[in-house]
Amino acid sequence: MSSKAEIAVSYDLDPEFFRLWLDSRMNYTCGVFDDTDDLDTAQLVKLAILHDFAHITPESRVLDIGCGWGNNLAYLTQERNVAQAHGITLSEAQYADILRRDLPGVTVSCLDFRDFAPAETFDAVQSICMIEHVCTPEQARAGHAVARYRDYFHRAWRWTSPGAHFALQTGLRDRLPRRPEEARELSWLSKTIFPGGMTPRAEDLIMAVGPYWEVMQLRTRRQDYQLTTTHWRTRLRANESEIRDRWGSELFETYDRYLTCCINSFARRHMTLSQWCLRRVDDPE
Repeated sequence: MSSKAEIAVSYDLDPEFFRLWLDSRMNYTCGVFDDTDDLDTAQLVKLAILHDFAHITPESRVLDIGCGWGNNLAYLTQERNVAQAHGITLSEAQYADILRRDLPGVTVSCLDFRDFAPAETFDAVQSICMIEHVCTPEQARAGHAVARYRDYFHRAWRWTSPGAHFALQTGLRDRLPRRPEEARELSWLSKTIFPGGMTPRAEDLIMAVGPYWEVMQLRTRRQDYQLTTTHWRTRLRANESEIRDRWGSELFETYDRYLTCCINSFARRHMTLSQWCLRRVDDPE
């Protein structure tokens, strides 16, 4: 699991920096560009898909594991009339931003998900591009990836009621880079932008998800993430002067390099994006 210090590297930058180049709701994950080229619309489509994958109703108690700045929590409570939604984040900056927003019906915990101990179970779970922080590269190299993901799915199972659904979105590693320079860029990205994190492979998740959850649907969206990161880089470059003035040239150049690496990685199939609809197995033994 990524440490609190490593999460801070990824997410504890000034939220105003991210607001300059993410969509208006600050979704830091892949949008869905079905019938649109607008980033804000694509992010709403993504949230709607994951809402449906989790079989959420206004009466549902919903858990969002890795809730970011609370954009999905706000969507659920303000646009889908969900009465209770709880988020987990390990980022102090994201936690503070959610508290500042004072969202009705929303509660949030700032902790390692392994320390979460809810008083009541949830009717639905969502996790949007958080599982990338569950297994470190060192753990994966030691052969522990499936065990780490299985522990994650087991905890989510324990936190839910019978009949629950789990909407999971995550990046996936696909084919290995063919050129050394491409491999070096991916290594630089993981160490510089997301230290302690690692994108899973689909086969590891398939092995880990049982016996607690049944895979009902699986959809990949590689080109959607290529488009999302292209939009992000365009917006970043449109705000280059302000970013250099407020936070320094190094930050702009680092994030421009990072987003360029993402665009290339999705274009070359080194990475893809997946959305999973999981149904709770109520008798796993």
